Amino acid sequence: MKNNKVVLYIAVSLDGYIARNDGTVDWLFDVEGDGGDNGYSEFYRTVGTVVMGRLTYEEVLKLADEFPYADKPCYVLSRTEQSPAPHVTFTNEALDTLIPRLKADSEGDVWLVGGGQLAAAFLEAGLLDELYITVTPKILGEGIPLFPQGTVPSTFRLKHIEQMGQFVSLIYTA
Repeated sequence: MKNNKVVLYIAVSLDGYIARNDGTVDWLFDVEGDGGDNGYSEFYRTVGTVVMGRLTYEEVLKLADEFPYADKPCYVLSRTEQSPAPHVTFTNEALDTLIPRLKADSEGDVWLVGGGQLAAAFLEAGLLDELYITVTPKILGEGIPLFPQGTVPSTFRLKHIEQMGQFVSLIYTA
């Protein structure tokens, strides 16, 4: 039996935001660092399946010339019908049936790419096994919070802390 996990891997500002109010994440790329990828490549090797919301998917398309997750099965959750797109499967299947199926079938962990509303839904359904949160040395003042108001109270255990240049990686388990 596979021991895959559902993992939220995300960057957050010091004041708890994952994006500006308009959904942009440009602020993530203007922090002076050591030139490394802050552990992203190592994490990505553990991922077998990618899951994201439609708004996150649209932001990803704006950021890259090529879809960055084309080498993995990628599911985009959307309440409305979408036109077919290369490299992704759009679905409105309920999380409580979709995610256990993906977890069982995946060739690695299931990565919840974002955002806050989806993370809250996963928490409410008891579907998040680990949180990989990278804290950036930025204060945005406003934006889209990592966990929006109304998120179900949850407790996690600290598994690992690592400084990577100006960033701090925190790993929590359910």
